[in-house]
Amino acid sequence: MPTDARRPAALMLQGTGSDVGKSLLVAGLCRCFHRRGLSVAPFKPQNMSNNAAVTADGGEIGRAQALQARACGLAPSRHMNPVLLKPESETGAQVVVQGSVIGHATARDYHALKPSLLPRVLDSFAELARGRDLVIVEGAGSAAEVNLRAADIANMGFAEAADLPVVLVGDIDRGGVIAALVGTHTLLPAGEQRRVKGWVINKFRGDPALFAPAEALMAERTGWRSFGILPWFAEAARLPAEDSASLTGRGSEGGAIRIAIPRLPRIANFDDFDPLAAEPAVRLEFIAPGQALPADADLVILPGSKATIADLTALREQGWDIDLKAHLRQGGRVLGICAGYQMLGRTIGDPLGVEGPPGATAGLGLLDVTTMMAGIKTLRQVEGLGLDQSVQGYEMHMGETHGPDTIRPFLTLAGRADGAVSANGRVMGCYLHGLFAADGFRQAFLASLRPGHAGGLHYEAMVDDVLDKLARHVEAHLDVDGLLSIAQRSG
Repeated sequence: MPTDARRPAALMLQGTGSDVGKSLLVAGLCRCFHRRGLSVAPFKPQNMSNNAAVTADGGEIGRAQALQARACGLAPSRHMNPVLLKPESETGAQVVVQGSVIGHATARDYHALKPSLLPRVLDSFAELARGRDLVIVEGAGSAAEVNLRAADIANMGFAEAADLPVVLVGDIDRGGVIAALVGTHTLLPAGEQRRVKGWVINKFRGDPALFAPAEALMAERTGWRSFGILPWFAEAARLPAEDSASLTGRGSEGGAIRIAIPRLPRIANFDDFDPLAAEPAVRLEFIAPGQALPADADLVILPGSKATIADLTALREQGWDIDLKAHLRQGGRVLGICAGYQMLGRTIGDPLGVEGPPGATAGLGLLDVTTMMAGIKTLRQVEGLGLDQSVQGYEMHMGETHGPDTIRPFLTLAGRADGAVSANGRVMGCYLHGLFAADGFRQAFLASLRPGHAGGLHYEAMVDDVLDKLARHVEAHLDVDGLLSIAQRSG
């Protein structure tokens, strides 16, 4: 396929704001072009998320890029998301570059760091694009964040450096999409205005004909063209989510098995629970702060966290530790995954100050284990067994956990024991993310909670089916040939 001599065939989708649906649209386009037989790859220069995936070489990338890679028929690569920010507080984050943690930074410190990261971002883009027919690039936040433009590597700063054409994505469901698109044009300098080739209106409900006058006005005010109006895609709820804001109202209703998960302030890797939410046999609830954990639930899961000790403190402040004891007294069960597993133990030691001031913190005491934080993060994909069923996923944690209850491991991973089970069998913990995606394990686990309610979902097949439906949805409503054409020309 011919490409411009100065760059690979590539297209960048930027948004008029956050959560306008860029990640899903990139996944849909990736699957669309993959179905056409093109070698396509996703790329996001900078992402901010505590929902991460582990690559085969032990790197971290945003979970959305892992889903987009799947849409392309590719294994996730650390080059697909060369800069990942994992928030640890309201003002600071862990900084991951090309898959590896390089340190921690406040928002101000990171702003100063960004120019030094641009060469590595461009290196990753070049590595990913080599030999590909097409790269679909996703921006972050708004294309017109003028206060951050001077050091930008996520939106126009990257588009300029890589010489890429840009298409803006606007979310009509939240309202104000006309002002958002015209306002973005107004705020961009002339050179960046020319780099934008048009827009996509996303999450549309209703009659598109009623929006035609608005499209004419936007074209007149901006000089940009429309690449189409994409109607609301309801089945997106069945795909893994990346932003914890999506947990508001997320869950499933009507199933016989009730599972509750506290929404910790720094909850991470919550896509672990998407297979449970998709199971007709399960009623999954994310419990918001201010609400009690249901004592009559079949299972309470303590999820992963970017800051184990801080979220353990938050859990106690909500009184959820008391709720857990009431839940267990009524015969319920508790499962901790990763940080949630660490919280279940007797103590969490942090002598090096990995998460804050050096010291030790009392755990919930529901498992007879102790955790010692270490300075090196464990990152690996792994396979094994649980309940005599195959499991696979990844480990992503600081620290190691030992103690008497580990003589009853919850899983066996790569021939070694992982996790622990209490003597009465009602409290469990492990380090494996992604275990519920394995159909056999999930069905056996659900049957252990309520015999006769094993579930019958084929989760991985469902995800691929939804991606195919998304691709057909995109093909039906957008000018996909037009998008491909501008990707093949100079920005």
